[in-house]
Amino acid sequence: MNWKHYLVPKSIPEALAALAASTGPAFPVGGGTDLLLDIQQGRHPPIDTLVDVTHIPELTRLEIQDGILYIGAGVPVSQVAESGLVRAHAPAICEACALIGGPQVRNTATLGGNVAHALPAADGMISLVAMDAEAEIACEEGCRRVPILTLFRGPGKSVLEPNKEFLVGFRISIRKSSEGSAFSRIMRPQGVALPILNMAAWIQRDGDRIHDSRIAVGPAGPTPQRARVVEEFLKCCIYNEANLRAAYQVWENSMRFRTSPQRATAEYRKHLSGILLDEVMNKAWQRTFEPAVEE
Repeated sequence: MNWKHYLVPKSIPEALAALAASTGPAFPVGGGTDLLLDIQQGRHPPIDTLVDVTHIPELTRLEIQDGILYIGAGVPVSQVAESGLVRAHAPAICEACALIGGPQVRNTATLGGNVAHALPAADGMISLVAMDAEAEIACEEGCRRVPILTLFRGPGKSVLEPNKEFLVGFRISIRKSSEGSAFSRIMRPQGVALPILNMAAWIQRDGDRIHDSRIAVGPAGPTPQRARVVEEFLKCCIYNEANLRAAYQVWENSMRFRTSPQRATAEYRKHLSGILLDEVMNKAWQRTFEPAVEE
């Protein structure tokens, strides 16, 4: 066996105690579609204790809490993708989760695992960045909330401390009128589960102008990125083809991509980014005209 103990706590304190009590490396596990595969294929050091967090109520909730859309870290991505509540308030997250793996993977994998694995091309993570999500983290001192982008240190490296803390859920502002979001990606040929590039956008409209926007892209570096220079350029711009072309020129001058032997060259990614930018911005803009949903 690649681990000695497999524990199934029923509460956050019980899970934290299980992690802390382990005599060796201990990790929380949700669906295990990334972590268990890495362990079995020798890409991860052996683990003493796996702590299954999918039976903890706080991690399995998907609901509106005090004007915030809350998605538990242990909710399977298939449930997120099919949720009418998520589609009403954060369609970018629905679209991203619907593209993670195949049906069997989506029925098992969790949104928390997609984020905790900290890969810069993780679909769910990119959509959460565009939605400016807050991550809720359980630790010995209680639960704390942090902006989603502060979780990542590099490819496969998060700020979560092993044996001490784990993701509980994600908090996203509910959709207001004149807001819209969208996600899209470009993949390698069928059978190669590697996105060349993925992108998510959120737009807040003011009449025929972009009042505010958030654009997230990956993999464009060791961690997910926001296109902040482009977002700033788009503020108060009339939404039309000329301004989108100008925004892409800003994008080309400000964004940097890396060549990946498994994915694509930096030049090809930059070319594709213009196609994705046009696609997600247009989808998000059209959704700003949809009426807001009552809680």
